[in-house]
Amino acid sequence: MENSTEISALVKLLDDPDPEVFQHVEKRLLEHGSSVIHFLETEWEKSLDTLLQERIENIVHQIQFNNVKEDLNLWYQSGAFDLLQGAMVINRYQYPDLDESKILIQIEDIKRDIWLGLQHEMSSVEKIKLINHIFYTVYGFSGNTKNHHDPQNSYISQVLESKKGNQISLAIIYSTLAQKLDIPVYGVNLPQHFILGYIDQSKIEDHEFGVLFYINAFNKGSIFGKHDVDQFLRQLNLQPQPGFYAPCSNVEIIRRIIRNLVSAYENLGSEEKVKELKELQNILLSDDLD
Repeated sequence: MENSTEISALVKLLDDPDPEVFQHVEKRLLEHGSSVIHFLETEWEKSLDTLLQERIENIVHQIQFNNVKEDLNLWYQSGAFDLLQGAMVINRYQYPDLDESKILIQIEDIKRDIWLGLQHEMSSVEKIKLINHIFYTVYGFSGNTKNHHDPQNSYISQVLESKKGNQISLAIIYSTLAQKLDIPVYGVNLPQHFILGYIDQSKIEDHEFGVLFYINAFNKGSIFGKHDVDQFLRQLNLQPQPGFYAPCSNVEIIRRIIRNLVSAYENLGSEEKVKELKELQNILLSDDLD
């Protein structure tokens, strides 16, 4: 009760014309974190003062952004094991009220429909063709070729809603579905294009991570081989490196989402978002943990 009384008193001081008073109030509210958001939103709705509303919006955003930074850091420091979880943390940068359970239910629905068609004797290619049929034909997912640089393509919730995404968001959903069904499909961090690899599990114990074939999640799950990757790299005038062919870490994938968002917001001239996303990038500095 004491807490809510203090918060209410602080909120009442937000329109104080003295900059020092405002700075003190802002600092105290930020220290309280998420617990003040409800009070701030209620005050915003009651107020007709545009300066006060702007101050409230900025504080709410700062609290929510701090939460994203903390959650991303926790995900990273804990070993970054759950790729979908990392993608949802980034999603909350733009959509702080994200309902994660809704995303998990949507993924489970697609997974169940794939599972119903799976048969024990299926080959690896047949399993991928089944995923492709359910994911692209039944559910209607596709690469957003018309508006490829739209930041919405990088937010999993929006991709699940619109059924359109970029290479990396579609690959995250695709590999999550596959792995939930014990089908060994993982992200491969190819320059200028993000693809998936179907892992030869017989080699995992030898730490070789052989890839049986590759999958292009952006192009309806088309299947291709190592020689196609070689040719793609030749077109880019790039020397082949082991990292262009083998599965990459979850940290690298989330880094790449952030890079895509930085690029998208730079195109839109959103300097503040670019600055904040670079702060998120800095949290994922080294790959030692993954």
